[in-house]
Amino acid sequence: MSVQTGRQSEPELSFSDKELLDLALAWITLSVAFALMLAPIHRGATMGSFILMVGLSFVTVGVAFLLHELAHKVVAIEHGQIAEFRADYQMLFMAIMSALIGFLFAAPGAVYHRGRITKRENAMISLAGPITNLLLALLFLPLMIFPNLLGTIGQMGVWINLFLAAFNMIPFGPLDGKSIYNWNKGVFALVFIPSILLAGYVVLFVGLF
Repeated sequence: MSVQTGRQSEPELSFSDKELLDLALAWITLSVAFALMLAPIHRGATMGSFILMVGLSFVTVGVAFLLHELAHKVVAIEHGQIAEFRADYQMLFMAIMSALIGFLFAAPGAVYHRGRITKRENAMISLAGPITNLLLALLFLPLMIFPNLLGTIGQMGVWINLFLAAFNMIPFGPLDGKSIYNWNKGVFALVFIPSILLAGYVVLFVGLF
């Protein structure tokens, strides 16, 4: 997710201590939330399966989330923006709470960027995140042919990246899809529809893990 603000300064690729802390907190919280949804220890899953799922989520969700946000940041900087990730602590809390009831609302924060920018450039910054997730899904795909843990990582990596791509393309509020939809509905449909269909196919016909 990316959000434009008003101030302008000289752009550079750097990370503040606050940004690194927020990225780490969001990474850990999302990993736990996905684990609660996929191996609900509060509904009878064993401690071992829950801990394993936390580890798997940390690898798959962590890569998906981190590279999604870094893609926003890098593209924003390329367009002359000052860009920094900020976690939304209320939404992180909601992610945990929603996972406890079996539904995950994953909006852990956003890359906030500022500076003069066109509608197209803003859409390109937003598009970078979901496109990164779709590419990551392709990278995880070959791992699915392997048995046991490696295959599980591949399957989870594919599903989580497709889920994040589809979710972030929803044209609502601060999600990436809104600025893309407002800029070019054709490009929006070209990314959103395949993301939804592929994510649905994996859930219905392949399975989550």
